[in-house]
This record gives sequence, structure tokens and C-alpha cells, in this order.
Amino acid sequence: MKVSMVTGPGTAEVVDADRPQIGPRDVLVRMRACGICGSDAFYITIGGVPPRQGHTPLGHEPAGEVVEVGADVAGIDVGDHVVINPMVAPSGIIGNGGATGALADYLLIENAVRGTSLEVIPDHIPWEVAALNEPMAVARHGVNRCKPKPSDKVVVFGAGPIGLGATLAFKSLGVSHLVVVDLIGSRLDKALQLGADAVINSAEEDVLGRLAELHGEGESRFPGKAGTDIYLDAAGVAAVVNTALAAAKNGATLAIVGVHKEPVPVEFVNVMSNEITILGSMGYPDEIFEVTKDLVANWEKYALIVSHTIPFEKVGEALELASTPGAADKVVVAFP
Repeated sequence: MKVSMVTGPGTAEVVDADRPQIGPRDVLVRMRACGICGSDAFYITIGGVPPRQGHTPLGHEPAGEVVEVGADVAGIDVGDHVVINPMVAPSGIIGNGGATGALADYLLIENAVRGTSLEVIPDHIPWEVAALNEPMAVARHGVNRCKPKPSDKVVVFGAGPIGLGATLAFKSLGVSHLVVVDLIGSRLDKALQLGADAVINSAEEDVLGRLAELHGEGESRFPGKAGTDIYLDAAGVAAVVNTALAAAKNGATLAIVGVHKEPVPVEFVNVMSNEITILGSMGYPDEIFEVTKDLVANWEKYALIVSHTIPFEKVGEALELASTPGAADKVVVAFP
């Protein structure tokens, strides 16, 4: 079979490998779709995980069809369409430094347990949508960390895949008003289609002023604060943190989901005075299959997040496109 992997710093290649052999507790999945994550470009740049070790298989956003089932596996049948939890593989995280990656013709699921390592989805869900399950779990965990209430007013910064996933998650939990902020108009259009109550183009509008208009004035020791309860950073840039803290009222929450590549100075007198909660979010301790139900029920909306579907034979183009800022929303690799 063919496998896409990091073979050295700055280099990713498609190489030949043996088709995996299953044991009695394993399942073999024929890959049908795998999303490209920003971390894939990072792994290529540094030469693998751990850095400079090379030969790191890529791909951790998988969806596929079961082709072999071990004798001791329950609840999974040949032909089932499945989404996969890359975090629990015994040989290491799939596509994140482990022995296997989902940008391959086949993926071995060791010690396969339905609801833990993989979950069955209906056959009518498009493969490219099924491949969103893993990144949407990242978004859902960030939202869950905020503990939103129906009365909350929310701002999501960044309308990439995670920000749009967070938009869907917040709306599914029934928050009272949700605003999405981004620099790219087409992404803001998608946010409105996915249920955002309003959008702000930060390249053209005064974000603080618009938030005060949309969410009213918030209680604070300092004037000019917005009535927003939750700020979620899905962009990973310093300007988002600065803007959110400048707008945050007493008791507001700022959640960091976007990956920051540079340190961000924070003015803590403001944080202390307004008792602002700053929290981080990483991965999906419990959400990998929690999000599956919503993805299945609302797959037409989730489908809007995918901007490009590229065949595996052009996986190099897919990786390059996904790593080019602003060139794509969600890139998914499709398998024959």
C-alpha cells in the first residue's frame, strides 16, 4: 500500500509499505477520507515527531470503511463506515508521532473497541464530512471548556475549521447570541450560513465598537467594555487576545483554542480587576464521539466547512494548499 510520511526536515513523501495484518482484537480500515491539519505542515517543517527523527506517518483526521475484523472484536462488521479516535492507538497517536498514519490506503486499528477507538456512522454521510469528526471534537472540547449557558453572549475569533466548528457547537448548546470575527469575507459568509447571529470583518470594522453595539455595555471597573460573556480564540494570534481582554467585562471568559506560535504579553491588572477567566483547550478528552451525533444529524451544515477535496494521488498538493495561509478552509484528501 501507499503511505504519506515525513522523511526528513521539510520533506514529505509517499512511500510503499506492507498492508497491515490484523490480530484477533484488531480491525483493518480502508481509508476513504482524511483531513489535513495545520499540525501536519508543522511536522513536515521540523522533520517529524519527535523533531528530526523522520519517517513520521501523517494523517490524524480519518474516516473509512471496515474491510477486515478480528475474531474477538464485537459490534463492528465488514462494510461499516467508521470514524476513528487517533488518540488511543496502542502504538502511539495516529498521525501524530505514532507508528501509523491515516494518509494511507489502509489503517490498522489495534484493540478495536466501538465507542472508544472507532464509531460506526450511517452510510449516507459523505466521506469528506465524516473526516471532520476529529477536528470538530477539538472545537467541541473548546466550547465545553467554556461551560456556556443559554443566556451567554459569545464571540468566536477565527472562522477557519475550528472556529466554524465552535460556532456549530455553541449554537447547538443554545447560547443567546453568537458573533464570529475574521479578516476574510468568504469565511464570514460561511459563519452566517452555519448559524452565527452576526459577523464582524476585523479588517474593515471596529471590533470593540461593534461588540458594544451587538452585546450592549458590560459591567466593569473600567468604561467601554462589551456585554460579551465568552470569547473563544480559534485564530491563535496576539491581536485576538489583546482585543478580547480589552473588551472583556467583569467575569468574562477567554478560551484559547488556536495555537499561538509566539508568546503573548498580557496586562494582568485588567485580568485581576475584572476577574477574567483565561483557559486553555487542547484535544478532546471526552468529545471525539460526542460530536459524532451532531455531525451526523447536521452533516449538510458541516459540509460547508470543507473547501477542497483532493485525491490521494495528489496528496502533496493537498498538504501544500493546506499550509498556505488564506488559500483554503478545510482540505480533505479523498481515497478511491
